[in-house]
Amino acid sequence: MSPIRRRDFIIGSSAFMVLGSGAKALAETVAAMTPHEKELFEAAKQEGELTWYTAHSDDITAQALGRSFETLYPGLKVNVLRTTAQVAYQRVTQELKASAVQCDVFSSTDIGHSVELKAKGVFEKYVPDNAGKILEIYRGYDPDGYYHVTSAGMIGIGYNTAKVKEADAPKNWTDLLDPKWKDNIALGHPGFSGYVGTWALTLRNKYGWDFFEKLAKNNPRVGRSINDTVTMLNAGESEIAGSGPVGTLLESVQKGNPLAMVYPTDGTVLIIAPSSIMKASKHPNAARLFMEFLMSEDASRIWVDHFNETIRPEVPAAKGAKSAKDLKVIRPTVAEITKGVPEVIKQWRETFGV
Repeated sequence: MSPIRRRDFIIGSSAFMVLGSGAKALAETVAAMTPHEKELFEAAKQEGELTWYTAHSDDITAQALGRSFETLYPGLKVNVLRTTAQVAYQRVTQELKASAVQCDVFSSTDIGHSVELKAKGVFEKYVPDNAGKILEIYRGYDPDGYYHVTSAGMIGIGYNTAKVKEADAPKNWTDLLDPKWKDNIALGHPGFSGYVGTWALTLRNKYGWDFFEKLAKNNPRVGRSINDTVTMLNAGESEIAGSGPVGTLLESVQKGNPLAMVYPTDGTVLIIAPSSIMKASKHPNAARLFMEFLMSEDASRIWVDHFNETIRPEVPAAKGAKSAKDLKVIRPTVAEITKGVPEVIKQWRETFGV
């Protein structure tokens, strides 16, 4: 007999609630928790909700994570605000200046935000029990415990199969410089997207800014979020997603859209994305419980369901999807991201004019 997963148990318990056995089902739900989890849940119920600012995914995945948390912890609500990393960061910094912080858990795709905000003393130190249970590659980015990796994703090259044959699609990043792709490449913007900022920095490290000066000559269509590249492919506005988010693109393929993913031979870009609890959180216990959830098996199963990377060793990659551990991946260091992303945002605006 295969083991019953926590999420399956909770969903089963929820059915009892519908049948009028709510108290019994809730008791069973609590009984399935660890002692630490139960303690947090009891305290969080007094707070009732939390607000999550996230750039970790598209809105569909973010909402799926929020609703799963609410199912696992009845009586708690997650207010999900999904936006791009730079917009989330600006919103938090504005709230800090006004001494009116609304955010409880801050999740960026630009780890430089975490480094900077930690230095300003605005994060609560909290080490989730689950922090020691994630894959080794994602542990210990902040040994002081103020931010933790809760998500990972990859960036490759996407294309519209109705417009581009597999044999003709770019095979590596430098293929994007071919003049045949002029006016047909979609990109996100590093001034908005943490994913794109890290992608641009990674390729600058590998090829120099000359790569982007040549890319600009192909007159790419520049959106804001990295997910805009998939929207432009689906709309037929572009043939190639030069900064293609693997998770969002493969999820679109699953829905029947004519798209395909290329994992570049010169390296797929791996994104490491952290989360933190705001020191001014109005719902600190709910925020701590949510941090535990983000690093749980249940959350990783949702990430995999949406074709993103798992951070838990118990959760395998999605069927038919490639995992970072099986690919050649490239990524900058935390120090390079902290210093380099603001530089590439400035260079990008000078080169692309947006």
